[in-house]
Amino acid sequence: MASNQSETKGLRIAIEGCGHGTLNAIYASVQKSCKMNGWDGVDLLIIGGDFQAVRNSSDLNCMSVPPKYREIGDFHEYYSGVRQAPYLTIFIGGNHEASNHLFELHYGGWVAPNMYYLGAANVVRLGPLRIAGLSGIWKGYNYNKSHYERLPYNQDDIRSIYHIREIDVRKLLQIRTQVDVGISHDWPRAVEWSGDHKALFKRKDLFEADSKAGTLGSPAAKYVLERLKPAFWFSAHMHIKFAATVKHQKVDPVVPDSAVNDAGLTIENGSTQDDGGQNASVQKRNEEEIDLDMDESDEDRKPTEQDQSLGDESKSTEQSTVPQSLREQLPASFKKQAQTDDAHENTPPTDITNKTTKFLALDKCLPGRKFLQILSIEPISEQPKTRPEQKEQTRPRLEYDKEWLAITRVFAPEINFGDRSCPLPPNRGESFYRPLIEKEEQWVEENIVSKNGLLIPENFERTAPIYDPKSGKGGSEMPVEYNNPQTAAFCELVGIENKLFLTDDEKNERMRNGPQPEEVGNRNQGGQARGRGSGRGRGRGHGGRGRQWR
Repeated sequence: MASNQSETKGLRIAIEGCGHGTLNAIYASVQKSCKMNGWDGVDLLIIGGDFQAVRNSSDLNCMSVPPKYREIGDFHEYYSGVRQAPYLTIFIGGNHEASNHLFELHYGGWVAPNMYYLGAANVVRLGPLRIAGLSGIWKGYNYNKSHYERLPYNQDDIRSIYHIREIDVRKLLQIRTQVDVGISHDWPRAVEWSGDHKALFKRKDLFEADSKAGTLGSPAAKYVLERLKPAFWFSAHMHIKFAATVKHQKVDPVVPDSAVNDAGLTIENGSTQDDGGQNASVQKRNEEEIDLDMDESDEDRKPTEQDQSLGDESKSTEQSTVPQSLREQLPASFKKQAQTDDAHENTPPTDITNKTTKFLALDKCLPGRKFLQILSIEPISEQPKTRPEQKEQTRPRLEYDKEWLAITRVFAPEINFGDRSCPLPPNRGESFYRPLIEKEEQWVEENIVSKNGLLIPENFERTAPIYDPKSGKGGSEMPVEYNNPQTAAFCELVGIENKLFLTDDEKNERMRNGPQPEEVGNRNQGGQARGRGSGRGRGRGHGGRGRQWR
């Protein structure tokens, strides 16, 4: 067994870059790395996105991958019960996911026994560690939109549902107490300048131009990193291992001393352990693979009118020529949202005191790639009082976070799903939200904490059918939407409306109506999306040697 939290102040963690549906190889690599370090296991495996929780062939139709390159992957074996995850596994969403499955669990939940999806945004606890996660990738033109995508999806929906939304970032920016670990799929914007950027640009020659233009990485992840200041931040997406040390002071970033080990991370035995892709169970590379980390819509998407009003990170270089009379006819969701004067205030909370974050990005699970890191992490967050139910634990278990539950209650009325005409509620700023959150923390204390309700129930239930090998890679029809009992239980616990729930009649009506029409100008129209905060990182994952998938 892995270390018990009663035996050490920290936990043993394995970090994996992109999952890409290769769970069997990933778990085998963790086991090998633990053996090399003299560990009997890890307390937690973190996968940084592109997990691909594909339950069956129908789920493949909701994943942003051309049909030719769709693969069912390993996850269905864990979903069906054929295999059991050997380590507690948590993950965030990337840009290649079974988006319909993850949609069911917007607030987080188990996708299979011992495998927990953090949701669109979340803060959870595991033993002494407090972990924050942000799913998706940055696209400025969708940042200020609601979660409008809902089954059945059109092709634009499939390529936008994983774009980060401001409302989820807004929630994370209300956190006022210290976090130990942060996770994002895309790198926080400009983090490369806090590491050995010269070596990075030599290996990824097309990164330099995007970095100097300020378009490499995610502004949203940067906002959260700068607010939460965790001890560690882990990312994936770019398909390369890269370490940096982020100083949270007004100083120029410096390249780490070459004497510091590659990851800048302290391992229990004093060394950095990479699997390096040498495990025999890792799948061999397909030379015909193409890399899909860059959204198909990046190169062919023309900015819409809404894109022009999204702020500095997403402004087009062209002036809008749309007449005011036409602007007034746009739906409310396309109009620039009014913000209060302090909407983007980010007053440093006095309880967030950490000054340095160790950043690490990892590759995907392939031979010869640096995709895995194991390390021991000790908490810097304040430790809550031990509750009676915790004393009986033989292993650390995932728990809800009191502050995050309060934030969830405050923002639940402002989150909408599946309505393209619904505008994003304006950001009213910390001074507005703070008293509301404090009030809700009292509610959480009285109704959840005092009733021993913080332990995340291990209540996984299958919703969709299991994989039938005879079905192959599926066709083109959209699957039906499932109501997930975990989401219903969470909403009941927290006392919020379950806006994800649909009756059978509502589901059938949506399927009869079919997908929403695709927005004019989104596809095959040329466009100016490049360099507009896309964080696409040209040459990502292949050093500019062509496009490779997986």
